[in-house]
Amino acid sequence: MLTHFQWKPLYSDDSLPGWSISFYFKKHLYQAIYNSNGNIEFNGTQPAEEDKENLSAMIHELMIYHVYDK
Repeated sequence: MLTHFQWKPLYSDDSLPGWSISFYFKKHLYQAIYNSNGNIEFNGTQPAEEDKENLSAMIHELMIYHVYDK
């Protein structure tokens, strides 16, 4: 489970897609860019390969809730 999920637009013009996200997962802080096509680009610390699929699914679900279902 990921905690302390935060997101903010990458650009001051909210009509441009792209978000900066951060969260904790397994006691590690992760920061990433969430692109409008659903691609997630991790900055710095990379999650373990075995966690990436599950983590991506959780991030997509949160982004749909916070950004797309307004």
